[in-house]
Amino acid sequence: MLSPKRPKFRKEHRGRMRGRSSRGSRISFGRYALQALEPAWLTSRQIEAGRRALTRNVRRGGKIWVRIFPDKPVTIRSTGTRMGKGKGNPEYWVAVVKPGRILYEMGGVAENLARRAISIAGSKMPIRTQFLISDSE
Repeated sequence: MLSPKRPKFRKEHRGRMRGRSSRGSRISFGRYALQALEPAWLTSRQIEAGRRALTRNVRRGGKIWVRIFPDKPVTIRSTGTRMGKGKGNPEYWVAVVKPGRILYEMGGVAENLARRAISIAGSKMPIRTQFLISDSE
């Protein structure tokens, strides 16, 4: 699974997801892309599942870019623990995704193959997504 090598801090605040994605909302590398339409935390497992779905469907052809990285730790207190005594330990990593963010990009394949692969990858995500085609190329 994806996770940062050396995080600056072990634990983070949860924060709020408001507004649209200001960066990472344009297709930069490939011709086709999967774009998020809702705000969410995507876990490293969900990101990896989407990446595997893309690579399995494209097989040898094409190139895939993963445009998100899970850099936020999520802490969990063990069940049956009483209140107080501090924050729990980091259990997994998430990527904060706002609406408009590009999740995956793909290039070097036919449109029908890309559309099918990206729709399968989109079904692995816990949010609504859409298929995009860039104007350039």
